[in-house]
Amino acid sequence: MRTRPHVVQVLVLAVLAGCGGKEEKAAAPAADAPKAYPVLTLARRATTLNSDYPATIQGQQDIEIRPKIDGYLGSILVDEGATVRQGQLLFRITAPQYEQEVRTAQANIKIAQADVNSARMEVNKVRPLVEKNIISQYELQSAQFTLQSRQAALAQANATLANARTNLGYTQIASPVNGLVGLIPYKIGSLVSSNTAQPLTTVSNIGNIFAYFSINEKQALAFSRSARGATTQERLATIPPVSLILANGTEFPEKGRIETTSGSINTETGSVRVRATFPNPGSVVRSGSSGVVRIPTVVDTALIIPQKATYEIQGKRFVYVVQDSNKVRSAEVRVLNNSDGTFFVVERGLQSGARIVVEGVATLREGAAIKPQPVNADSIYRQLPR
Repeated sequence: MRTRPHVVQVLVLAVLAGCGGKEEKAAAPAADAPKAYPVLTLARRATTLNSDYPATIQGQQDIEIRPKIDGYLGSILVDEGATVRQGQLLFRITAPQYEQEVRTAQANIKIAQADVNSARMEVNKVRPLVEKNIISQYELQSAQFTLQSRQAALAQANATLANARTNLGYTQIASPVNGLVGLIPYKIGSLVSSNTAQPLTTVSNIGNIFAYFSINEKQALAFSRSARGATTQERLATIPPVSLILANGTEFPEKGRIETTSGSINTETGSVRVRATFPNPGSVVRSGSSGVVRIPTVVDTALIIPQKATYEIQGKRFVYVVQDSNKVRSAEVRVLNNSDGTFFVVERGLQSGARIVVEGVATLREGAAIKPQPVNADSIYRQLPR
């Protein structure tokens, strides 16, 4: 009996389907094979931790130049950004009334001097008459008192002249320090006075610059406990030289020192204000700039883990530790503050010799079996600061 063609086709498809099912069943165990993950064996090593703090930069002296008298701005003798020396003239104020006061005071001195001379002549005239008992002693005493009054008036006239000359001197404004001239908001002819809201300009002495930043109360307490010294100044002296990162991300070539902290904690912000001083040759950094103060801390023996090897849950940080069975378990770790952005220094939670997964932690789960692939520690830690 002949087999029909469609029946043969059905049998062939059934056989092929059966073979495919065996291949799938044979391949299924391969899907459960442990996945390979890079694993790092921890060992203690020396490193430097960097802590970064945003800072505002001011000159060693930022002096507002303000007029002490009323008048019109007659001359502007410098330009914005100019380098000036101490005593160099910056502005002249037109105020004719002060010149007139000097002339008036000089005239009053002449009048007072003439009165003194007249009173002295009167005393000299009366004295011999009193000695000959021609007139009474009272006349001599009266003449002497008049002379003393005229002498006091002369002294007052001299003081008035000195005050008038001082006010006239205020019409010429000189720089009190060496430095750079800031913004000049007024133009020639502007009316200025001692009550003017804005200063005429600001002269900044930026031979040294001050970088001001803040640390919180916990950081201040930790510093007080860890640093050696009986006083704050002695403890500050133990801090190594600090760096200044400029606004463009480059490091300022000069190193600085932390010299002082505020004597109290700001109750509104809970922070302590700190000042670091940097030499500024060539006046590269200007007053009013911003930057970041980087404070290094040397750790002699530390367990260092890559930040990418950690994950965070509810404010706690964890890593996956590889056990002897090649299964992973999560371990909570406590790390030191570090602005490096690449590594953490473990304070608690891991021991030397532990193996941790350094990449792909987001794809792992508790108890998962992996195929460890040891990585070279030197290649991991190549970017560590020394």
